[in-house]
Amino acid sequence: MSWLETLRTGLDAIRTHRLRSGLTVLGILIGIAAVVLTVGLGVGAQDKVGSQISSLGSNLLIVSPGSSTSSAGVRGGFGSASTLTTADAAALASKDAAPDIDGVAPVKQSSLSLLNGSTNWTTTVVGTTPDWLSVRSRSLAEGRFLTTTDEAQAAAVTVLAADTASELFGRRSPLGQSVTINNIPFSVVGVLESAGSDSSSNLDDQAIVPMSTGASRLFGGTTRTSVSTIYLRATSSSTLSAAYQEATNLLLNQHGLTGGADSADFTITSQESLLTTATSVSRTLTALLAGIAALSLLVGGIGVMNIMLVSVTERTREIGLRKALGAPPAAIRRQFLIEASLLSLVGGAVGALLGIGGALLLPRFIDSPVAVVWWAVLGSLAVAVAIGVAFGVYPASRAARLAPIDALRSD
Repeated sequence: MSWLETLRTGLDAIRTHRLRSGLTVLGILIGIAAVVLTVGLGVGAQDKVGSQISSLGSNLLIVSPGSSTSSAGVRGGFGSASTLTTADAAALASKDAAPDIDGVAPVKQSSLSLLNGSTNWTTTVVGTTPDWLSVRSRSLAEGRFLTTTDEAQAAAVTVLAADTASELFGRRSPLGQSVTINNIPFSVVGVLESAGSDSSSNLDDQAIVPMSTGASRLFGGTTRTSVSTIYLRATSSSTLSAAYQEATNLLLNQHGLTGGADSADFTITSQESLLTTATSVSRTLTALLAGIAALSLLVGGIGVMNIMLVSVTERTREIGLRKALGAPPAAIRRQFLIEASLLSLVGGAVGALLGIGGALLLPRFIDSPVAVVWWAVLGSLAVAVAIGVAFGVYPASRAARLAPIDALRSD
């Protein structure tokens, strides 16, 4: 019997038992669709995390204060101390001391209420310098950013992020308008382009003011020269490690610490390290979910084997007649393997299509992107065929081993 004839016979056998074949296909279909969707969810989550971390700024280093210890001996977490100052930021901006650092933006922030007429909105007020815009890789939707003159004069001006401007002014342009912060009227001179969120805050819900203005008129406190974070931009991605070392050594010297990095009262992180950690976690979760989904493929494969065993039992007389007419065991084995492979291939193809459809539709209902990963789609089809062959070998071999006289004698 030719391969074409064997294929036709296999299709006829599948059509003859539509319900049974459909249930078998369903098991493979669910498994393949689950694998495609879980891998897509995992890769989509990795892409989302990567874009969020990238929104922090290109070639960015983030310097945070160390931990504090209260009089009662209670230690605070990292960032709870006031170990970073504007003097540290000025030292880091020195091209002689740190040639691989291209920009420095110290930040001091607090949650305050903004008032526009009868409309109020509580947001994060960020005191910083004019370099903040370039260091954080942000851009303006309209107006201007802070200037050195604003900083020198402690001017009462502010640049609003997109969501903050929308909450206070609706669809009206806030340029030239006034908002009240801490009972002080501030003139709105610019609006930032939308940037989404980073790992800890909404970048579109902020009000940017000059560092000098924030320290003297908004934040107050006994340590007005302290800052909560210093953002550093390396000259390029290739000099990020060099900039890291320069910043570490300079701050250790600035703080009079001689014990090396272990004695540092600050921490420096980069978006590269954040991205590596986040990607590692996402990949682990993706592998876990894909492994769970793959179990359904195993169940589907067992279903294929069971159906083929039933088919062998029901067609014992047919097998005996074919062998009596001269069909070799290889032809019998080939027929049942083709039937099992066809069932798995159809289930895999339909499951892959459903997985792709789900990847396109799910983002409309959940707050997470779902990527269409083509290697997962093509791989799932290959796995489906492999399952058909693997779980069809035993039933096919059993059919090929039947003795013609015993098969013809069966009821």
